[in-house]
Amino acid sequence: MKAIHILTMLMSLLFLSSNTIYAQTTTTFQSPYRLSWEVDGSLAGATLGMGTTYLILNRKMPSLDSAYISTLDKSMVKRFDRSACNNWSRGIAKASDGLMFTSMALPSLLLIDKNIRKDYLKLGTIWAQTFFLTAGVTNLTKVLVKRKRPFVYNPDVPMHYKLKKDAQYSFFSGHTSVTSSMCFMTAKIYTDYNPKSKALPYVWAGAAIIPAVTGYFRYKAGKHFWSDILIGYLVGATVGILVPELHKIGVR
Repeated sequence: MKAIHILTMLMSLLFLSSNTIYAQTTTTFQSPYRLSWEVDGSLAGATLGMGTTYLILNRKMPSLDSAYISTLDKSMVKRFDRSACNNWSRGIAKASDGLMFTSMALPSLLLIDKNIRKDYLKLGTIWAQTFFLTAGVTNLTKVLVKRKRPFVYNPDVPMHYKLKKDAQYSFFSGHTSVTSSMCFMTAKIYTDYNPKSKALPYVWAGAAIIPAVTGYFRYKAGKHFWSDILIGYLVGATVGILVPELHKIGVR
């Protein structure tokens, strides 16, 4: 997680320089997006601020101790979320990792479209902004809320997993938020370049289903409660749609 936030700071520098880089590229294609200091600078500042705050708070965050963990019982969890406390599977957790990393590469398929390929610098910038903004919001929320993961309440889970600092970072689901942001961003970009495409229903259906499956895997793995997953899904979808929209010509 620390590596992600170090990258966040580095990517902020990329956001601030992206307009200069793109200004040197000429094309006759009328892109639906444009880069601007106003939008890119604001996103860079927000991302950098959240990443820095997370690093500071995470460093000060103590791990749970075994004596406290032994006092926990799933009856303390609200009924809506309680069933997650019975789940635990490292295999399913790894499957959710695979879906998240796949979603991060999914936008590269957009480069098959020749017009989108001409806008690769803008596409790369929007991808980076979407990913790091989602990561920043997600991880800052985790360290502020400090919600214990479902498996902490499960007596069948080995104690050494519960003693990790990450065991307190349940709210909200980062796998779900990142996957959702990447999928919805991909669908949004495809739509803006191909507003009349007959494939749009399938593109948006895929964008909705993939993060939902990822969230379900996180639930079955005992990593997250349903409420973690629902909020992560909504946050990711919002960022995934909002960031490209901020770059639409004529928005400002």
